[in-house]
Amino acid sequence: MSQQGPVLIVSASAKPPFATVLDETKLFPVVVTDWNEVGRAIEQVKPAAIIAAAEGVDFVTLSGLAKRAAARAPYLPLIAVDPATTLPDTVIAFFQKKGLPDRLVARLNASLRVRALHATVMRRLVPPAPVALTDIDPVGEATTLLIGRGGAYPTLSVALGERAGVVGALSIEAAAKHLSNRDIDGIVLAEGFTPRVMDAFLTVLTEDVRFRPLPVIVTSGELTPRYELPNLEIVTAGPTRVADMALPMIRQHAFEARLGRMLKAIDAKGLIDPRTGLLTKAAFERDFATAVYHTAERGGALSVARFTFDNVQPRAQFDGARIISRLMRQADFGAVYDDRSLVVAFAGTDLRNAQAITRRLASVMRHTQNGRRDVRAEPAVSVATLLPGDSTMSLLGRLFGTPERAAS
Repeated sequence: MSQQGPVLIVSASAKPPFATVLDETKLFPVVVTDWNEVGRAIEQVKPAAIIAAAEGVDFVTLSGLAKRAAARAPYLPLIAVDPATTLPDTVIAFFQKKGLPDRLVARLNASLRVRALHATVMRRLVPPAPVALTDIDPVGEATTLLIGRGGAYPTLSVALGERAGVVGALSIEAAAKHLSNRDIDGIVLAEGFTPRVMDAFLTVLTEDVRFRPLPVIVTSGELTPRYELPNLEIVTAGPTRVADMALPMIRQHAFEARLGRMLKAIDAKGLIDPRTGLLTKAAFERDFATAVYHTAERGGALSVARFTFDNVQPRAQFDGARIISRLMRQADFGAVYDDRSLVVAFAGTDLRNAQAITRRLASVMRHTQNGRRDVRAEPAVSVATLLPGDSTMSLLGRLFGTPERAAS
């Protein structure tokens, strides 16, 4: 990681040991200040990141520093080392472990990558518009994968679900399916598995570049954070404490994911919805009209599906859009509509195959849980295919008829 600026260390005492670790890497200029001078230091130093020695520091003091950091742009990461208190939602926790000095460097580099991405989006966004970490509402945008089957699983589900979207998995196999099928912003690996099983799962995450940056919180004390996962923490505490430590990292990952989608939208000259990765409604309608015309002229098949969500789960439409964006084939395209529905066009696909694809997508959505454990996103679906003599209006007219619940 190239230098983006100095790292500001905040400590109540002399230079803390972890500052020496950063010095030895020679990757970051390190500036040390105390809690009384931190405001002035931020203005003078203009740091790329702040690392606070947080042991014994209360919530009010950390919150004041978090507000100062949040007011800076681009994103200014704030990492609290060995915090004993509840953390503000934008402060990343880091717990020192003996014999593993490189973990802090990896955690810092992961946060600096988000800062660099934010700076790129700010530079390329025309017209300029504010975008910040605090814009991310984990309840509405982030998704946590909770894996476990012990007695703490229900209480963990509630503690996390009150503050972020949650997808539950009672087995490692089920967790692997969720990781393949949808965007995940963090993992909480709870009790119910042997150390060997947990080790194998974490090793798989380490070896897959798609999952290596994910925040991972392990609630068992039987493992050590020796894996090459920069956002791995072992938190052996109650459900509320686990959620407190997990949520800031999950928020940061959701922010990184949004910035990535925004960059794609910029590259696509505004044709992509940065919140979902699907086309904008206007771009979809233009492309769909073209697809109908070309299919009618040249022959072939074209089908279209509509997924409609009720108002019980407010973010179900958003999650469904993200799932479709991840799973649909390269030739397919879709968009979010204002009536709590999603419309997806399947190029070169007849009615029977479109129905099969739709059932699969609806099945993935059905197993989505966000916040409330008793609510599942089960969309109503309708599917239509292009018939001889159809126009864009007539095909969409059949599609927007009465939908039915997807068959299992």
